[in-house]
Parts: sequence; structure tokens; C-alpha cells
Amino acid sequence: MPIENLLTPIKSFLKCETPQAWIDKAAKKENLDIVLIDHLICELKAAQSAMFLIRKYAVDKESGDALLEWLKPFETLIYKREGDWRTLLEKNKLTKSVIPKSDSPYGQDLIDKMVLLIKEELHHFYQVLEIMDEYDVEYRSITPCRYAKGMLRHVKTFEPDALIDKLIVGAYIEARSCERFAKLAPHVDKRLGDFYISLLRSEARHYQDYLTLAEEISGTDISERIKFFGEIEAELISSNDEDFKFHSGAPC
Repeated sequence: MPIENLLTPIKSFLKCETPQAWIDKAAKKENLDIVLIDHLICELKAAQSAMFLIRKYAVDKESGDALLEWLKPFETLIYKREGDWRTLLEKNKLTKSVIPKSDSPYGQDLIDKMVLLIKEELHHFYQVLEIMDEYDVEYRSITPCRYAKGMLRHVKTFEPDALIDKLIVGAYIEARSCERFAKLAPHVDKRLGDFYISLLRSEARHYQDYLTLAEEISGTDISERIKFFGEIEAELISSNDEDFKFHSGAPC
């Protein structure tokens, strides 16, 4: 599928485009390290968020524990600085099948979509580490930006509305990532630009999977809730932001 065909629904879904000032800043060589490091963390957080949804809403404790073991080597590398990133590719698989809880109202569709998403996000995590190694960028701890927290603070506290809101937020995060990869790709060198373009297909599907799950679980029209979070997301992206990160707002 041509890139523009992937981007057209995403551009329609998002309420604003990335500010040119962000693209200009992200394209500068002196900011390559922060863009790559934050991208790396974003891939891990995306996997963790999908993992949380499966464990909270769709599987029993035994299956949940197996999921945690799957993620552990990736978390250990980042949070404890232990392990060799080159071995992560072989660890990106489940050791056992994951089955839904017998009383889960969400079931296999949530599991199937989120397990695929986790596999892809962890593969992207590994690819970013490869890029960082090539560009001689060393991982360091950085503070999270306001973006995800700024949306999640508006998530309702009762179910199933809380789950639906989390899925909508997940859709916006994935869609914005896709849009930013496309925006940034022409302004970096070919190796990095090709990598960003390669991510578009899976990221585009991720946002659609989140939205589909939200609509299926709700069973009612959620367009107003989607619009609500879209406006919050657009404000976070378009307003001034002193903290430059992959999902930050307009640089001051």
C-alpha cells in the first residue's frame, strides 16, 4: 500500500499536524540522541501498555505471569542496565499460549490484537537499539514528556468506560507516532528515513486496532469520546512545550 494511503486516514483522525518547529528541531543532528532514546522508550511503553490491558482485562494469573516473563528482558535492559541488547531478538516470543479468562467479556480479540502489537513494538525496540549502536548513541535515563500523562488523566475511573478511554488514548498515541515518522523521514539521512518509513505500516494498523476494540467493547457510538481525546491530544501537540521529546509539543 502506498504511504499516502496509510497516512490519509491518520491525518483525518488527528486534529492537528505536527508543528514545523518540532520537525526542524528533531531533524538537527545534535538532537538525534534524544529523539532515538525517547523513541526507544516509547516502543517499550507501548508494549507495556498493551501488556497491562491483556493482564487486567483478558487473562488469568498464570497467563499474565507468562506475559510478564516475556517482557522482563526488555525492561531489565532499560531499568537495570543489565543484559545484552543483541540477544533480545531471540527472546521476543511467548513461552506458552495465552488464553482468555473464563469470565472475561473481552476475550480473544483483545488478546490477539495486543499480543501482535507487543511483538511488533518489541521488535521495533530492538531495531532502535540497532540504530543507536550504528549512530554511536548511548542510552541514558530521560524524563517522560507530558504527552501520555496529559491524555490519561482524563480517563474515566469506572468500567467499561475506563478501558474504552485507554483504547482511544492508545489509538491517538499510535496515530501520532505514525504521523511523526512520516514527517521526520524526509529530513534525516537515508538510513534513518528508511527506518521510519518501515514503521508506518504496523503503526497505522495499531491505531486502527485500538479504535476497533474500543468500538466493539463499547457497543455504542463513541465518536464524542474520540473527539474529546482528539482535542486534548491536539492541544498537547500544538501548544508550547519546553521539554523536547518524540511526542512533545511545539518547541519554545
